[in-house]
Amino acid sequence: MNQKAEQKQRSYEAILASASSLLRERGIRGSSVMDVMKGAGLTVGGFYGHFDSKEHLFTETIRSAAQAMWKGLVATAKGDTPEEKAVSVIRRYLSRKHRDHPELGCPLPSIAPEVAREGDPYRGALEGELVAFVKLFSDLLEPDEARHEKALAVIAMMYGALSLSRAVGGSQLSDEFLRAARKFGEAIVKNEAT
Repeated sequence: MNQKAEQKQRSYEAILASASSLLRERGIRGSSVMDVMKGAGLTVGGFYGHFDSKEHLFTETIRSAAQAMWKGLVATAKGDTPEEKAVSVIRRYLSRKHRDHPELGCPLPSIAPEVAREGDPYRGALEGELVAFVKLFSDLLEPDEARHEKALAVIAMMYGALSLSRAVGGSQLSDEFLRAARKFGEAIVKNEAT
């Protein structure tokens, strides 16, 4: 790759990083192209060299942020067995650290309601990434006929618990949401759920 292409790639990555941060903090509507470019240390004039529109930018940002988060969670899961790795993913996702640092974590609690209101192309981007995460997570579970369904249930519970925990952050209830979801998520993974 030549120097010009490398610089363009670095600029593209800086724009996505800035947009990802703003997406988690303000959502799609609350994030302007000007703010994204300012956060990337670039001028607004350079935006259209990378993206056709704000919609294109945030569609790519949803894909990039979700993919990085979920692949990172699974890739760094601890344990010797797939089950132990799945439990590690649950514990890290439903941790106080993850709850208390939304700017670094899962974008779902920040974007899911807005994506539902805005529809496509955001919905399609998020759906694609959710399908990929369900596959990644289900690959950590015991191979049985309910594997896919278990992955869907655990992921939905993790998202819901994290969202509610962030909404009432700083309270006892916030910690209780995390604890209860961890407990039941682990039970599902270990086939102990009743």
